[in-house]
Amino acid sequence: MTPRLVEHARRLRALHRPGDPLLLPNAWDAATARLVAEAEFSVVATSSHAVARSLGFSDGELAPAVQMFAAVRRIAASVEVPVTADLEAGYGLAADELVAMLLEAGAVGLNIEDTDHRAGGLRDPAWQAQRIAGVREAVEAAGVPVVINARVDVFHDLLEEKPTREQFVDGVERAKRYRDAGADCVYPIVLSDKALIDEFVRTVGCPVNILLRSAAPPLVELAELGVARVSLATGLMRASLDAVRAVLEGLR
Repeated sequence: MTPRLVEHARRLRALHRPGDPLLLPNAWDAATARLVAEAEFSVVATSSHAVARSLGFSDGELAPAVQMFAAVRRIAASVEVPVTADLEAGYGLAADELVAMLLEAGAVGLNIEDTDHRAGGLRDPAWQAQRIAGVREAVEAAGVPVVINARVDVFHDLLEEKPTREQFVDGVERAKRYRDAGADCVYPIVLSDKALIDEFVRTVGCPVNILLRSAAPPLVELAELGVARVSLATGLMRASLDAVRAVLEGLR
């Protein structure tokens, strides 16, 4: 499996092009992963929130890690394109164990966030940078150039409001620390103000992932801003559940 994983990891890495963003409609099971691949998207990404809900759990590392990785394994086995997995904050696993389980599941990219699901709030950025450095070291030892996407959760709860200057600076500094620790891409989730995205991309100086949502600029503008990766997160699942609700309402 290693040559295939190396090929997939290199392909995923090459698709992170600022100004020509990799668009990721996030899947949560084999069926949705196949639909993404059949629609000729280059990569299948998982959404931890959507996977957890499909397994009967709420988001926030409440689903057992073994079940989350089993879902990633089913997804990776169902498609021929690279798979990148949302692994929340890493489920408390040591870096080498986290990377080993990722590769065993057949995925070649991972999201890791700086939310502390056990204590609440955000991890200390120095601690999180050390965590990312450990993941990078484990990746190098495994011999597969796994793409590390470091999520910056400073803006996570600001769904309808603009971050303060202090919050924005905190997000930028975290992103720089994570970049320097070995992250290939940084993900300031929920950041949606066009001017701030522009400043964030220019200041951080590495590939940036933006969440595509109604408050954010459209895809063409995100490309013009130099964004390298765009995710839908739970967007597909929400649309799917809305469609099911409509059918059920009609039947009722």
